[in-house]
Amino acid sequence: FPEQMLTLCVFSRGKLGRYPPWPGKIVNPPKDLKKPRGKKCFFVKFFGTEDHAWIKVEQLKPYHAHKEEMIKINKGKRFQQAVDAVEEFLRRAKGKDQTSSHSSADDKNRRNSSEERSRPISGDEKRKLSLSEGKVKKNMGEGKKRVPSGSSERGSKSPLKRAQEQSPRKRGRPPKDEKDLSIPESSTVKGMMAGPTATFKWQPNVSEPVKDADPHFHHFLLSQTEKPAVCYQAITKKLKICEEETGSTSIQAADSTAVNGSVTPTDKKIGFLGLGLMGSGIVSNLLKMGHTVTVWNRTAEKCDLFIQEGARLGRTPAEVVSTCDITFACVSDPKAAKDLVLGPSGVLQGIRPGKCYVDMSTVDADTVTELAQVIVSRGGRFLEAPVSGNQQLSNDGMLVILAAGDRGLYEDCSSCFQAMGKTSFFLGEVGNAAKMMLIVNMVQGSFMATIAEGLTLAQVTGQSQQTLLDILNQGQLASIFLDQKCQNILQGNFKPDFYLKYIQKDLRLAIALGDAVNHPTPMAAAANEVYKRAKALDQSDNDMSAVYRAYIH
Repeated sequence: FPEQMLTLCVFSRGKLGRYPPWPGKIVNPPKDLKKPRGKKCFFVKFFGTEDHAWIKVEQLKPYHAHKEEMIKINKGKRFQQAVDAVEEFLRRAKGKDQTSSHSSADDKNRRNSSEERSRPISGDEKRKLSLSEGKVKKNMGEGKKRVPSGSSERGSKSPLKRAQEQSPRKRGRPPKDEKDLSIPESSTVKGMMAGPTATFKWQPNVSEPVKDADPHFHHFLLSQTEKPAVCYQAITKKLKICEEETGSTSIQAADSTAVNGSVTPTDKKIGFLGLGLMGSGIVSNLLKMGHTVTVWNRTAEKCDLFIQEGARLGRTPAEVVSTCDITFACVSDPKAAKDLVLGPSGVLQGIRPGKCYVDMSTVDADTVTELAQVIVSRGGRFLEAPVSGNQQLSNDGMLVILAAGDRGLYEDCSSCFQAMGKTSFFLGEVGNAAKMMLIVNMVQGSFMATIAEGLTLAQVTGQSQQTLLDILNQGQLASIFLDQKCQNILQGNFKPDFYLKYIQKDLRLAIALGDAVNHPTPMAAAANEVYKRAKALDQSDNDMSAVYRAYIH
């Protein structure tokens, strides 16, 4: 594919993900961005998302040739917005070409004006010129009155026009300070940076000639062929590091789409222990974003799919930790978390000075504090990082990550957190993330029980459950969570997205957290009893929405 071509990216439809074809444009990658090993691919900027990624050549199709076919297949709003962005890009680029073509005529007019000014002026001509200038000044004054407050004459012009007016230039040659602000630049993230905002300066590879067979592409790369004088915000889901009044830090990603963006993977070796509902999606996204990952799971067969996708297999948790720089773990409960670290061939046996361990399990603060102490006692570094979300959000790379512990390790995990989540928060000392996660899940679990209670009350009083959902969706409680869980109940589909047994475990731990500080949790306690009844009805391995069945039996 020529470098200038608009393209449609057709993603693989394997078990690790299913993404629609997406319009993009092949662009020059940043100079310091490494190309994936062993793959013939191009660096693509995706329209409508401002994301970038390396895409295999076999996944690229010419945009114009396949546009109509793809539009028929994909009716999604986001896809249509992306197509609209392509058309707008082409329209603007065409307009700039036309503007450029008029520049020679403008030069000619300026030369003629210069010749006229060099000619001697008679007395009559001076009087006429004076009168004409007076009219022009008056008209300019009237024109300024029509400019809305808060704007300026300079601000009303496009950057391209301002550059043309400030200094005459030869046709087709861009000025050095010209910027195409309508199309965001390619950029990448390399590590975490200090300061209130994560930014960096990208120096493009100016030694590479930019092909201009496609005039639209030439306009897109105008400022890429010169040294930029501005500092670009990291485009990996628009990363920001925000210092909050509480002293906590959040890494906030504004958007994550079918293509998560140009995450620059860390060069550290990553290990991952536990391939359950959440862990599987996390590992999938780590691999997609180019991380080197070694996996282990208690049921070894679950590793096979990821081995096929490029992961390495670890025979024991100790082996994974000893061969990797940073090892993540995501298991079901406090007992599993302790067994993983302290058991035979466990994590602790692989810990040596400098080895890093990140526990993403939702457990109580006492458990995570104990694990941190034993890891650090062996010279290791520890971070707790439980995640808020469900299986779908894990697959989509849209988890919310709550971290606490070693701040340096938190920053070392930057590219991993970007790959697996939309936002991460650093909450200070070990134990804070566990407490916050239990509170979040306590609220979620209690809300789910209330939804089930409302639907069953509607049913027994002769009201339409669907109408109740419609009303709720039009009010202040409207949310994706509310709609999805109600749909599960109405359709009788309780395929697990978040296991009922795990939300009941979190409610139990949250109640214990309240007891430890003598804080009442009566709502959580009531919800917990309903989930316990649902477990007694053999609903443990169903979705949390199956708590509904506790009300109808």
